[in-house]
Amino acid sequence: MSAIRAYLKGLVEEAKKPTSSTLLLAELVPRPQPRRRFEEASLKALAESIRAHGVLEPLLVRPLGDGRYEIVAGERRYRAAQMAGLSEVPVVVLEGLDEKTAQAIALMENLQREDLNPYEETVAVLDLLALELSKSREEVISLLHRMWNEARGKSTRNVAGSPEAQRVEEVFRLLGRMDWSSFVRHRLPLLNLPPDLQEALLEGAIPYTAALELKKVKEEGERRKLLEEAKAGLSLRELKAKVRELLRKEASPPPWHKEVLARLSRLDLEALPPEKRKAVERHLQALAKELGLTRKA
Repeated sequence: MSAIRAYLKGLVEEAKKPTSSTLLLAELVPRPQPRRRFEEASLKALAESIRAHGVLEPLLVRPLGDGRYEIVAGERRYRAAQMAGLSEVPVVVLEGLDEKTAQAIALMENLQREDLNPYEETVAVLDLLALELSKSREEVISLLHRMWNEARGKSTRNVAGSPEAQRVEEVFRLLGRMDWSSFVRHRLPLLNLPPDLQEALLEGAIPYTAALELKKVKEEGERRKLLEEAKAGLSLRELKAKVRELLRKEASPPPWHKEVLARLSRLDLEALPPEKRKAVERHLQALAKELGLTRKA
């Protein structure tokens, strides 16, 4: 990672220098990357700025060998330039860039964006760790959980002192946003959100803290109601209070008489044995009489 960090620093400095190199938009190809959504309003604002001032920061690209260039960093500027009606943009062409470094640059560029969605940021961090450790995303998640369990005294595998754990810590130091334990506590749970919460988070309709709070509500109808309130501006403090109340009600058993009434409503008298049916009917008739529910002749 130290080699990649030094290389990235050099690229950042190079990208800040004035450049006279330009390429046609038709020659550029976006690469798959963690930024799944581009806010339409934000793109329009950037397009307006580009119309007025041009593309101020060049795109980082690498040649594909067929006359086209892959966008390593700067896809948002590329899309906004298209929207602004430009035919070409300034670029820095990175010759001889291998796939691993290109992927690291793309991930780092996205992670430096302030408007990157928390869910997408979580996935991007995992992908950066997977790239650094030569592991799958699932293997990285497993490693982080093992580190977390050991830190809490629930495991004695000595993962913390391993080279892999040290590289994980180095990646988080490089990113400078949070440490690995905070990532495990607050970000990994976002991967297991119900579809409705995941969608709201991806749209930017709610903060990730609200999504994690709403995740505690298992009843879909109640969660949907609270989700709409959160979208409408319900504060996190108020949301937590409502969630606590719901969970308290869910944990409390229903009053015994309500349980009896619920079971009676599902009772099929015809299915009972004759003797038991007669006994139940006698009790029901007595109860009806006591409550004044007997039919008048």
